[in-house]
Amino acid sequence: MTDHYTPTGGLPPQTALLTDRAVFTDSYAVIPKGTLRDITTSLLPHWTGMRMWVIARPMTGFSETFSHYIAELSPGGGSTAPEGDATAQAVLFVVSGHAELTIAGQTHLLFPGSYAYLPAGTDWTIANDHDAPCTFHWIRKAYVAVPGIAAPRPFVTQEADATTVAMPGTEGAWSTTRFVDPTDVAHDMHVNIVNFLPGGTIPFMETHVMEHGLYVLQGKAVYRLNRDWVEVEAGDYMWLRAFCPQACYAGGPGPFRYLLYKDVNRHMPLTLR
Repeated sequence: MTDHYTPTGGLPPQTALLTDRAVFTDSYAVIPKGTLRDITTSLLPHWTGMRMWVIARPMTGFSETFSHYIAELSPGGGSTAPEGDATAQAVLFVVSGHAELTIAGQTHLLFPGSYAYLPAGTDWTIANDHDAPCTFHWIRKAYVAVPGIAAPRPFVTQEADATTVAMPGTEGAWSTTRFVDPTDVAHDMHVNIVNFLPGGTIPFMETHVMEHGLYVLQGKAVYRLNRDWVEVEAGDYMWLRAFCPQACYAGGPGPFRYLLYKDVNRHMPLTLR
């Protein structure tokens, strides 16, 4: 399934009202799709033909484990030195267009629904040799190595080839599309797609240590974040610190789906960073 929302930038007219759904609290943030405008983009060194929206970054006292970009790569754009941090692992998830990702000399064609895992220190490059922009999510986390456990290997796969598992007792109303075996403790982050059929729900207030980034790919829902109910739709982003209570009811008429980041499988540090 590749019906994924893709931001296009632009600016609203001068006649538009300022009222919006953007909110930042001490436990969560909601970044609506309407905030992803031309003037909120940024550039990176050693890239050409690329702009990006930074929708999450580590912040002391809030969410501290990851960054999340939405990158738009123009025709002819790319990078031969995309990552400047040797400790950073990454997931790329493509929502529109095509690009060529080269990992250690092997080139992979990326298209909507493509998913790439890039371990820390991976030699990779990316280029858009096509006639339309390519937009992809780029999620980064410093890898926490464990003595005696080898780091994960890079891989490229497709959403259509991933395993979708229904949550117990939901008859498929709530399911998760997984790109990594959840029992593989070599991985210290998961980036999955969570799926709800209309009327599906998270039927309890999840309250846990994992931090979250949730980018709505499709549909709409009413989401409970801490003490508040908020309406979200395709293109919106929710950013949750650890232990923020959360639940949702999916609306309709179609499925509600989001790309989800969470940190997993490691001891908790016992000193403050």
